[in-house]
Amino acid sequence: MKCPFCSCEESKVIDSRPTDEGERIRRRRECIGCGKRFTTYEIIETVPVIVVKKDHSREEFDRSKLFKGMLKACEKRPVSLEQLENAVDSIELQLQNSFDREVTTESIGEMAMEKLRMLDEVAYVRFASVYRQFKDINTFMEELAKILSDSKE
Repeated sequence: MKCPFCSCEESKVIDSRPTDEGERIRRRRECIGCGKRFTTYEIIETVPVIVVKKDHSREEFDRSKLFKGMLKACEKRPVSLEQLENAVDSIELQLQNSFDREVTTESIGEMAMEKLRMLDEVAYVRFASVYRQFKDINTFMEELAKILSDSKE
């Protein structure tokens, strides 16, 4: 780490402590050259996940959009905000840990439906009806039939 006072490239760490709920580490350093102290912060560098939309346009992944869509599906259902936050956290972590830097809205929608299916089947059907854009009552009934057959197993 280069000293901001004398530009010496050697310093020693005097104190380290986590900040921002463990998201960053604050380090107090002392320059070997001039003896002055300074503070640095260390954070994890994340590469943004790019979402490829149906019209082939691209935008950075927005966690709040996913949360709002799932929250709407869970309206008036016995799903707590904590459960919903955990589901969105899980999806976001899965996206960050994948080697793909671009992901389609379809795959994010599938992940969301899988999480909602485990939380609440009604919320799952609500989300699926908007996400999959059911054309008529028959396609809606087919999805319900799948849920019923899976729950019998």
